[in-house]
Amino acid sequence: MVSPAISETLARAREVLRTRRYSRRTERAYLAWIKRFIRFHRMRPPAELGEAEVQGFVTYLTAERHVGGATQNQALSALLFLYREVLQRPMERVVLRVRAREGDRRPVVLTPAEVRAVIGELAGRMRLIALLLYGSGLRVSEALRLRVKDVDLNRGEILVRQGKGDKDRVTMLPDGVRGLVRETIEQVNRLRELDIQRNILVPLPDALDVKYPEAPTELGWQWLFPARRVRGRRGKLYRLHLHATAVQRAVRKAVRRAGLTKPASCHTFRHSFATHLLEDQYDIRTVQELLGHRDLRTTM
Repeated sequence: MVSPAISETLARAREVLRTRRYSRRTERAYLAWIKRFIRFHRMRPPAELGEAEVQGFVTYLTAERHVGGATQNQALSALLFLYREVLQRPMERVVLRVRAREGDRRPVVLTPAEVRAVIGELAGRMRLIALLLYGSGLRVSEALRLRVKDVDLNRGEILVRQGKGDKDRVTMLPDGVRGLVRETIEQVNRLRELDIQRNILVPLPDALDVKYPEAPTELGWQWLFPARRVRGRRGKLYRLHLHATAVQRAVRKAVRRAGLTKPASCHTFRHSFATHLLEDQYDIRTVQELLGHRDLRTTM
């Protein structure tokens, strides 16, 4: 049984995360760590706990659960957020004691031949998504959140909205995929016409459906990669975009079928995009802008 104090703390944490415009992915991760922290301390409200309990939980993760440095630091960041922003009790000393020093890991990069081999094992929408990950340097979440109006077929550009760090950026749309994108938009439009008949909408960000009531049925606002599943919310039906796990699963299978031994994933296409541009003598500042990195050292 969850106590009212715990329920109130979790609700307040979610409210602050959304007010500060943290990504939904970060929100889910932080709330999951806060819940694990509460369960670890036998459902005691966080307001009754302090630095010793935070240190004990993070130590447990490393000594007993053997989590990696990045996971350890994510858990610590979630708890520091909880105490600093929600409970108004900053605890800076604990950072020096339990923050992990993360190792320097080299990203997995595929050769052009390996990229062709993996993409050759994909078909339909999954193939187009992989082509965009590699040809445009998109994160999988960015590709799946694309709407029809974000793709400019004439200029050969993609507008990535609310990327990592809540930043917009423009990246290239490869010439070789324009035909596939055009066909996909035609398919989306046919689905849109069916959805209008069934009163199925697409969700809009920042309550834009209140300001523009017709927008949820307009072609430009439709997902480029809509999901088959429809979800009900506040008495209305909404069509979501394709889930990332479906793409990740398809890419893992394609990597195996292609006979690769490298631990390649969806994000590997993004690493390969940047590496191949640099090998083709593109300026590193240009690559930084296409990837949407704030710090050049991240690109390097």
